[in-house]
Amino acid sequence: MSGEPVRLTVGAAEVAEYVLDPALDARHGPRPYLHPVRTLGGTVVTDALPADHVWHLGASLAVQDVDGSNLWGGRTYVRDIGYTWRDDHGVIAHTGEVERSPGRYAHDLQWRDRAGGVLLTERRWLTASVVAPDAWRLDVESVLVAPDDREIRLGSPATNGRPGGAGYGGFFWRAAADGEPAVFTADAAREETVNGSAAPWLALSGVGSGGGAYTLVFAGLGRDDRWFVRTGMYPGVCVAFAFDRPAVVPAGGSRHGRYRVWVADGTLDRDAVAALVATVPYRPG
Repeated sequence: MSGEPVRLTVGAAEVAEYVLDPALDARHGPRPYLHPVRTLGGTVVTDALPADHVWHLGASLAVQDVDGSNLWGGRTYVRDIGYTWRDDHGVIAHTGEVERSPGRYAHDLQWRDRAGGVLLTERRWLTASVVAPDAWRLDVESVLVAPDDREIRLGSPATNGRPGGAGYGGFFWRAAADGEPAVFTADAAREETVNGSAAPWLALSGVGSGGGAYTLVFAGLGRDDRWFVRTGMYPGVCVAFAFDRPAVVPAGGSRHGRYRVWVADGTLDRDAVAALVATVPYRPG
């Protein structure tokens, strides 16, 4: 991987590395990604380049169908055919730094097709802040802008005909978990129930690298977004832009998202998660 990753810290703790320019095969969906992400206690809660889905890269923004270009990686789902290897992989490229401090990073990006044509431009902000002695919060803010002369359609395997709720593509988190993690919202639990829901928050609790228990709490669905969740096949949570129908960025228009992830040590129940979501940044002392 080329270049030194950006390191996000809160206080004295380094909680995440952000890889700006990974040297990856085009078929793996090269893009900036966060990995490893750690709890304040040091448990790693992301996975990258796993054998089952090599193109899962920690926590990142990625969409499988961006106006016909695969910016997710892996095979492309083609209607009436299924998953197929195609020469359609683009790249999400870091193009310039805007801001850098220990707990914050901002930069500009381009979402490009396989020929280098710019599909979308983006400005992205990442912020890390402590919210409790054993928990911190990651804020990822993104503004995607379409070219002045064309709208850009965002799709998923589901919108291209795959059944079974495979509406992934958006802000995606591949978790590290020893065994199948638990997943729940304020009023539902288990993958088959929460996948496709629009709950205000969603929690994933498991055992990460090194054997430490952790809980991740996700928020930030836009108006038409849905949760894409997997726990059985692999542990992953996605703010899905096109769960059951395509999303469109109009010509010259923008799509704004703000995604929040609370990263906590230990196994939290619903009441503890609700209390965590209500916290403001913690000021020790």
